[in-house]
Amino acid sequence: MLTRVVVGLSGGVDSSVAAYLLKQQGYEVIGLFMRNWVDDEVIISEECPWVEDSKDALLVAEKLGIPFQVIDFSEEYKERIVDYMFEEYQAGRTPNPDILCNREVKFDLFLEKALQLGADFVATGHYCQKTTTIEEGKEVHHLLAGADPNKDQSYFLCQLNQEQLGKALFPIGHLQKSEVRAIAAEQGLITAEKKDSQGLCFIGKVRLPEFLQQQLKPKEGKVIEISADHRMYAKDWNKDDFVGLSLPYTYAPSDGEQIGVHQGAHFYTIGQRKGLGIGGTPLPLFVLATDTKENIIYVGQGEDHPGLHRKVLKIEAEDIHWLNREKILANDESASYVARIRYRQALSPCTLHHKEGNLYAVFEQFQKGAAAGQFIAWYKGNELIGSGVISA
Repeated sequence: MLTRVVVGLSGGVDSSVAAYLLKQQGYEVIGLFMRNWVDDEVIISEECPWVEDSKDALLVAEKLGIPFQVIDFSEEYKERIVDYMFEEYQAGRTPNPDILCNREVKFDLFLEKALQLGADFVATGHYCQKTTTIEEGKEVHHLLAGADPNKDQSYFLCQLNQEQLGKALFPIGHLQKSEVRAIAAEQGLITAEKKDSQGLCFIGKVRLPEFLQQQLKPKEGKVIEISADHRMYAKDWNKDDFVGLSLPYTYAPSDGEQIGVHQGAHFYTIGQRKGLGIGGTPLPLFVLATDTKENIIYVGQGEDHPGLHRKVLKIEAEDIHWLNREKILANDESASYVARIRYRQALSPCTLHHKEGNLYAVFEQFQKGAAAGQFIAWYKGNELIGSGVISA
């Protein structure tokens, strides 16, 4: 009896080649397209609308001779992903909907649907890899970076658990992007030259301001500039006091000078450069902090502004996630890893300290634009070990 694999066909080249490779390897392959969004008003129509993508996915399925259907998760997607985005921005935090989409949709709702169809595994076009070892008589699944360093997407899967990873296949993870496109061209797949989508998970390219303004209303507030020699940056903390060092920079209006106005602090994130609409400064302005309660944005000049850089980040107990549970730290334990706080960021050496239930990531180099709500993922070699949400 053939092993059945349900592939998430997105209408892009990566999932198309994933389905082709699985069929070549002798699997029984079924293609499913997830419809996750129904509001076209905030989508740039020529950039990957879902209707065009579903048609491309259907054409790929027909070319490969595999069954295909469209499943509608738009209601669940709104509840689990869109509402989360609105809540995070309104609270002045920086969400990552793609990570949540993988945890809550692709490897939860989609996986559940695939299992109902008798699937043994689900497969996606992610650029990552998986190995499985036997430790103390049980399977332990390991999530590894993709072979193409420019396309590695393991960060987006940092919230998966062992059960989800055990059911996952990543057929193109060992390939370079150029090889994937070459395979698609050789097989005459319609997606061979299709541009990669840059938008939200399975939505398409979205006008984020309009998207947020659906629920978060504009409200004029002050833009306060903080100088690079602000007294806070000279505070003499003990370098071993990682609890104290994990506290974010906070400001008051009296700490700087008003240089403009904005239309809502919840529309901005730490480290943001574009969209302020304020010129005339010697160096570009960057967002240092947002106060959504008082509706104030604090900014500073230049990407080297000390307010943009932090070395210690805190992850609270409820937001710690170990993908490889063999590596869990006990209280007062520490371990060395490399980590990143955003997709495609170079991995940076850090030490994780477990103290009173919380984790503290102490980096060797300053991290630019770290914000509450972002995900930090840590690796040992090319294996993703765990992840968490930056608390503040």
